[in-house]
Amino acid sequence: MERPNAWKAYEEDELGKVRKLGEKYKAFLDQGKTERECVRITLDAVREAGYISLETAVREGKSLRPGDKVYYNQMGKALLLFLIGRQPLEKGMNIVGAHIDSPRLDIKQNPLYEDNDLAYADTHYYGGIKKYHWVARELALHGVVVRKDGSLIELSIGEKPEDPVVCISDLLIHLSQEQMAKKLSEAITGENLDIILAGQPLTGEEKEPVKAMLLKVLKEDYGMEEEDFLSAEIEVVPAGKARDLGLDRSMILGYGHDDRVCAFAELEAMLNIDSIPEYTCCGMLVDKEEIGSVGATGMQSNYLEYALAEILNLEGSYSELTLRRALRNSRMLSCDVSAGFDPLYASAFEKKNAAFLGRGVCFNKFTGSRGKSGSNDANAEFLGKLRRVMDDGQVQWQTAELGRVDLGGGGTIAYICALYGMEVVDSGVAVLSMHAPMEIISKADLYEAVKAYKTFMLHA
Repeated sequence: MERPNAWKAYEEDELGKVRKLGEKYKAFLDQGKTERECVRITLDAVREAGYISLETAVREGKSLRPGDKVYYNQMGKALLLFLIGRQPLEKGMNIVGAHIDSPRLDIKQNPLYEDNDLAYADTHYYGGIKKYHWVARELALHGVVVRKDGSLIELSIGEKPEDPVVCISDLLIHLSQEQMAKKLSEAITGENLDIILAGQPLTGEEKEPVKAMLLKVLKEDYGMEEEDFLSAEIEVVPAGKARDLGLDRSMILGYGHDDRVCAFAELEAMLNIDSIPEYTCCGMLVDKEEIGSVGATGMQSNYLEYALAEILNLEGSYSELTLRRALRNSRMLSCDVSAGFDPLYASAFEKKNAAFLGRGVCFNKFTGSRGKSGSNDANAEFLGKLRRVMDDGQVQWQTAELGRVDLGGGGTIAYICALYGMEVVDSGVAVLSMHAPMEIISKADLYEAVKAYKTFMLHA
């Protein structure tokens, strides 16, 4: 049951659409290297498309009707979009949900120190990474600093050609005999992922003159004091833009495909629905998936229930039972990336059940690890319906699992949403080098993901 390569089905006009979508997606990646940045650029897009804030609708007592568009912003780091359908909400929604956080390094709250004429910042890695990927490469700083008076500084350092970058040093090959004898997981430790920030001493009688110079630069150029790190969220990410990959320009190399490729596809699908849907469409962009979906902005928080309760109230139909019915009767695609088959590491995959770049959007009946631990494991009835919906919508799609049975595994937000009793299955784009600083996707798979998510919201 080998699935065909999607590229073979495209005529020249559709190839143009694939390329155009790829350019739009690269811009999204470049502008959204953190969850806050993703929320900000998504808000700009949905407001332009006529979405209004749920808080505004509540404050004004707006009566929601089919065709109305509202969004709910959770602390600037997660976002819910609702396009109200014709059917009552208690009959359920068609939900597509992706996460917008990606593996990275976070600067600690008390990070700065000087050591032998260099000034450093301590970091703590976020999500599953191979630590050796992050040394000896250009890195940028993105994030926010909140002062005691509540004022906010937004940082993006290292993206413009004239910007400085930061990096983590590595041991030179000439002295690496002991380092290279270690296992990959031990050669670089988490405590050694400290970024170099400065190397020039401040003239005077300073005890730590290089750190003093760094603090002077932070104050003069960015308006920061050292204590401001106590209330900061500064993320260390790869510097530079997403690029076309391959001489045929069929792929994209960039930071954060996991899971911003699905987030972008979901957003693009919702913004291209130009009719009133039968069922309410809900798009979820959530935070903290890479560390277990915890915290107030992760999927384990209850902001979906809260937002839906407010919408039901504006429709004049709120009750606890109606809210529970609306969630239970919903259908969802948990939009997260799949491990693309890599011929250079073929032994890590079971080829018949692997995802391949260029063969369309993936559906993962189950995730988890080994004995499906931590998995959602979707119902066959739901998958049967999806097969019909996708084929009727002329979507190129494939099925996949995350590596060999006893080797791999991973989790998504699917099992959390399934706690409501709704039908959920994982769906996403195949990725090479997943969780590396620079990942690889096929433009064809992105294009098919947009088609799949729009088809699902309109016809599931």
